[in-house]
Amino acid sequence: MSIIRPFDPTDILKFNNVNSDAWTATYHNGYYASYTAQWPDFCLTIEGSFDKTIKAYMIAKHEPPSPDPQHHGHLTALSISPEFRSLHLAKTLMNLLEILSGSNPRLKQNDHNHDHSNCNGHHDHNHDHMKNEIEINNNNKEKEEEEEEEEEEERSKGNIDGVNAWFVDLFVRCNNTRAIEMYEKMGYSVYRRVVE
Repeated sequence: MSIIRPFDPTDILKFNNVNSDAWTATYHNGYYASYTAQWPDFCLTIEGSFDKTIKAYMIAKHEPPSPDPQHHGHLTALSISPEFRSLHLAKTLMNLLEILSGSNPRLKQNDHNHDHSNCNGHHDHNHDHMKNEIEINNNNKEKEEEEEEEEEEERSKGNIDGVNAWFVDLFVRCNNTRAIEMYEKMGYSVYRRVVE
């Protein structure tokens, strides 16, 4: 069993098991602290319910400030401990990010029947090292009029909790094919390749 809770800056003292492979970038302490201070709802940790072992974490944000037309959710880091991969933790965290961003109408309607895609990889992104990475987007704003009406009805009832982002994006290293495949199974697509 697992517990999803807010990411705490002290988690960096306990997540070596999560950041132990070549795909994971570890940032300086202030980086994690700044995210938890600015976007606390977008930073989550999954830990064991009995032993408190950190299984996974997500650091995310929404940018640029609303009402900018490009306002979107951005996944900065999603990392799963190797022994807990294939448990659909990445899918769970991405669903939560989409709900928080308000970019997935299906999820915004409180439909929690996740399809639990394979999640045998993870993702890391560092704004300072964007060389040889691709940007992946999930643009769900191309909805039909009926979906927009349903969303407005849910919002008026107070059932939607999100920042009304236009889309959710993330960066993945080009050679991290497992992560790219995982995100594609979740409905994301390669938007562009980012080069220095």
